[in-house]
Amino acid sequence: MVGGAVMRQLQARGQTVITRTHAELDLTDQQAVRDFMQAERPDAVVLAAAKVGGIHANNTYPASFIYENLMIEANVIHQAFEAGVMRLLFLGSSCIYPRAVPQPMREEALLTGVLDPTNEPYAIAKIAGIKLCESYNRQYGTDYRSVMPTNLYGPGDNFHPQNSHVLPALMRRFHEAVETGANEVVIWGSGKPMREFLHVDDMAEASLFVMDLDVVTYRQNSDLMLSHINVGTGEDVTIAELARIIADVTGFEGRISFDPSKPDGTPRKLLDVSRLTRLGWQAQIELRQGAAETYRWYLQNIADLRF
Repeated sequence: MVGGAVMRQLQARGQTVITRTHAELDLTDQQAVRDFMQAERPDAVVLAAAKVGGIHANNTYPASFIYENLMIEANVIHQAFEAGVMRLLFLGSSCIYPRAVPQPMREEALLTGVLDPTNEPYAIAKIAGIKLCESYNRQYGTDYRSVMPTNLYGPGDNFHPQNSHVLPALMRRFHEAVETGANEVVIWGSGKPMREFLHVDDMAEASLFVMDLDVVTYRQNSDLMLSHINVGTGEDVTIAELARIIADVTGFEGRISFDPSKPDGTPRKLLDVSRLTRLGWQAQIELRQGAAETYRWYLQNIADLRF
């Protein structure tokens, strides 16, 4: 999803984009990544690939989440360096921050407390990615940067019934309720946790904005030991409010109820985006508008989606 959005924007600029599908290149395979980097010798790398999922997927496959993400990051970052790549952008996640951290979450909150247990393995892998970038910069003078997005959604999202994130999971559930004529949709948790959502096209634009910053400006707004930059809207909604938005977008008119026996995850996850705002970038796509656009994409592509 994110890589596709970044690729579209780069192609719109007239730049050549070198990609491989997962079937063509397994990023957890060190030799395969080395061969790819040595053969292609890219000018710059955007590392958007990752194993991702919602609470259910993180709880069910913790070993897969930490192993695959660590391997992807280590292989791509190191082999990019070995191939002479001096510019790289690593895409992380807002789950890197501790569970009980003051809101909104500032970049300085990294490594100041205990992570949320529902996604700790994934978070640790993403923190390692940040530190890999910082360490190569310190030791070799590279220009490897990291951006930490909030919850992303949009065209190309994963709509799997168990392994998707909350927004696409709700969109599929409400869509199917409309299709079957169901009069109730039950949602995991209490509905009280608050989440921030960023459209993937905004994320792609922000990523290239950060990557394009001149070195002096970037380093004035970060440092070698705290180099990552938050990317979000600066606004959040409760899961219950999100459910009502998705119900409206999909045309569901029945009852929305909640199952508090299921985990809520972190109570609130709102990013402090003041650093990025000072640099000159702000999100443009409002949540209801973005959700409607995403639902149109879902309807157009549902026949091709594999669950």
